[in-house]
Amino acid sequence: MKPLNIFIFLLLMFARSISAQITYPIVDTGQKLCYDSLDIITAPSPDDRFYGQDAQFDGNQPSYAENEPGIITDLVTGLQWQKNLFDSKFTYDEIFAVADTFSLGGYTDWRVPTVKELYSLILFDGRTGLNADESIPFINTEYFEFRYGDEYNPSERYIDAQYATSTVYLSTTMNNEPTMFGVNFADGRIKGYPQDKDFELKLVRGGNNYGVNDLVDNGDGTISDKATGLMWDKSGSQEGKNWEEALEWISDLNNQNYLGYEDWRLPNAKELQSLLDYSNAPLVNSKPAIDDLFDVPQIITEGGNEDFPFYWTSTTHEDGPTAQKAVYICFGTAYGFMEAPPGSGNYLFMDVHGAGAQRSDPKTGDPDNYPNGFGPQGDVIRIFNYVRAVRDDVPSTGIKNGGNEETPDNFGLNQNYPNPFNPDTVIRFTLAYERITKLTIYNMLGEEVATLIDGVETVGEHSINFRGDNLSSGTYLYRLTSGSLSETKKMILMK
Repeated sequence: MKPLNIFIFLLLMFARSISAQITYPIVDTGQKLCYDSLDIITAPSPDDRFYGQDAQFDGNQPSYAENEPGIITDLVTGLQWQKNLFDSKFTYDEIFAVADTFSLGGYTDWRVPTVKELYSLILFDGRTGLNADESIPFINTEYFEFRYGDEYNPSERYIDAQYATSTVYLSTTMNNEPTMFGVNFADGRIKGYPQDKDFELKLVRGGNNYGVNDLVDNGDGTISDKATGLMWDKSGSQEGKNWEEALEWISDLNNQNYLGYEDWRLPNAKELQSLLDYSNAPLVNSKPAIDDLFDVPQIITEGGNEDFPFYWTSTTHEDGPTAQKAVYICFGTAYGFMEAPPGSGNYLFMDVHGAGAQRSDPKTGDPDNYPNGFGPQGDVIRIFNYVRAVRDDVPSTGIKNGGNEETPDNFGLNQNYPNPFNPDTVIRFTLAYERITKLTIYNMLGEEVATLIDGVETVGEHSINFRGDNLSSGTYLYRLTSGSLSETKKMILMK
């Protein structure tokens, strides 16, 4: 075995040893910033509005290695991925023949990934702008080759970077077309696409049980997924809420010690997507796209028929000039108002993306302001989506002191001084327990510009000098992460 392969093997064995029987580890979304209904904000405290969102909980952080030329190993999932793209795109009918004849690194067991396998690669530090230059792909481009649609074919939209999966929709979409679920790393979505469309293809090997749930009804209103190590609220909310209300609803559960626990959270996009059951579809078997163990209320859709809700996640979707949208998962049918023919003003209500899609809604507002939906397929805009709580069902593997966890009361990040500064400033923080700590500086685009601390820090007060002589004037964010807690503040560099 090559030295680098041995190193990666040991890392994988370590990850598996600390995750016990976790066969479906959820890779964190990579979202580092906090948001309100429209913009970036300083990380809120537990009593503040918008507390409990994605960036305030650190899961299995994305980690990759190129163990052999052209092969990327995901050190969280154990899956191995083809690094580079093919020269061509392929229809659904072509992708399996390509996989069957593909060889890389001496391996011939490459396959087309399931949608859950492929979605493990998505990162929500991406952004969809008005064009490619204003956008950031929703995948780690340091390890994976990526191209926007117009780079492959000038006649395509730049967001046409849909990747094929082996997951087929039970029903049909749009004009009764056979449909495959694909992941779009240009705009951060899962959608059902007609199978005769051209898709990017990224093959995978290993991890044959990845994406397979192992659900157990605990008989107390909770459901554990032994594969992911997560525990879920069986019932969820019984009505729709806007995004801020969804976060507040979770806080209320914790204040009530709901079902005997006070560490519930609103799931991030990848946690909630892990619950999708692609063997169900409301238009085929009258079931939501989730296991029968879960309670899911029925709703009446914009078209007047019975169906099932969308559910909010804690993940903001930077789609457009502001951060006004958050990710939701379609356990019901992903309806839309398609204009047929285009320009006719005649909108047909239909299944455009399939139950099992991942899209996004404005965090606040009035759904009646979108009578024909939004976007080229007229995606329905609901805003008041349903909520299901989650918590960790396995012991933390972080560094502890006496079994105690850091709490908001004994964790603190102070405002830097001086502020504004030029070019030096001091950042102070307090830790109650010795643990792995990270202090990182970001620009307002969410790009990391400096890492000041990344390692085990001792109990007590700390200070560190930051020098911004290589940066331009402007507002920057500094984020402290320690254990399960994180806090972000703003600072201004004036030259």
